[in-house]
Amino acid sequence: MSSPSLAARPFLSPERFAVSLMFLANGFLIGSWAPKIPEFAIRLDLDEGALGLMIMCFGIGSLCAMPLVGLLISRSGSRMPVLWLAAMTVTSLPLVTLAPSIWTAAIALFLFGGMIGGMDVAMNANAVEVEKRLDRAIMSSCHGFWSLGGVAGATLGGLLIAYFGVHVHALLASLLVVLALALAWPRLLADPPPVHPDHTSPNMTAAPRPGLLTAGATVWLTGIICLIMMTPEGAVLDWGALYLRQELAASPALSGLAFGAFSAAMALMRFLGDLVRDRLGAVRTFQISATLAMIGLGAAGLAPSAEWAVAGFAVAGLGLANTVPIAFSAAGNLPGLPQGMAISIVTFMGYSGLLFAPSVIGFIAEHTGFAPIYLAIPVFIAIALAFSGLMRHADRVAS
Repeated sequence: MSSPSLAARPFLSPERFAVSLMFLANGFLIGSWAPKIPEFAIRLDLDEGALGLMIMCFGIGSLCAMPLVGLLISRSGSRMPVLWLAAMTVTSLPLVTLAPSIWTAAIALFLFGGMIGGMDVAMNANAVEVEKRLDRAIMSSCHGFWSLGGVAGATLGGLLIAYFGVHVHALLASLLVVLALALAWPRLLADPPPVHPDHTSPNMTAAPRPGLLTAGATVWLTGIICLIMMTPEGAVLDWGALYLRQELAASPALSGLAFGAFSAAMALMRFLGDLVRDRLGAVRTFQISATLAMIGLGAAGLAPSAEWAVAGFAVAGLGLANTVPIAFSAAGNLPGLPQGMAISIVTFMGYSGLLFAPSVIGFIAEHTGFAPIYLAIPVFIAIALAFSGLMRHADRVAS
């Protein structure tokens, strides 16, 4: 008798539990890095410009690793890349903490970014496979666990550093990741590598190969959508507080709520997003979410006071929460390309927006202020909205 399908298993299957843990661990490590930055800068005597270049090493490492891991997934499946990259991330915080010089710290951050970015591609690919087997959306809640991990890592990290120092913090944070990895290792879904149409087994009928040009155009368009929808997160993270302080005369405490309200709303909606998507479908959910994001960012740009801007950022967080998870699910189901390569392209483009768009925004804002920036971003979101039909691939179910 054949084993039961995942669709017959409980709502929180072992496979869903395991991949959610990997998202939690990945977010936890990034969150744990944030409170280390001041000590890192002081220890290596870095000014703001030098620190910015060091942090860029993390982003470059991530972007370099993503296509390589995508190629690996297309050949061997996602399970082992997730697990081995997660195992390697255990060394990341100690390496950064112990780096004795600027050059060794730059290398440590490059490797840290590479492990985190590569793991990001692999765990998203694994989540797509679990969605297919469960016949149920899980991607938004996985990203919700990533957000939760980031908050937990930053909060716990600040406390541990304050009371025990950076070395104890790095050790304890790494041990928590080891615990998550130990729980996930036997439960993570073992997905086989994709069967290409020209390499079918004798018992399989070769499916027609979609045109590679068409498949390539679709995956790049999906990547552009992801880039557009991740750019506002960087815009609020890096510039929201400054906008409230400089242009709306907010107090330091109130200005800190810019990203706080945005990220809290995003995390909440990500845990609700799978239920919404299962009920409305990926395209309709994306359209409603993108519209909310446009309204929220527009309201923040037009806000007469800091309080109204914070409310606008919260609405934008509700809207943006599920757009990127839906885009990742769609990329994992695109016909004509191996899943790992499609997700790596979309992830690469999305994180490019998150990492580099804030620098462009800062340059433009020197001449225009930030309010026009937050009014202009919805125009780009409207472009993504025009191509929202591509999100239908997120609803594909494996046969």
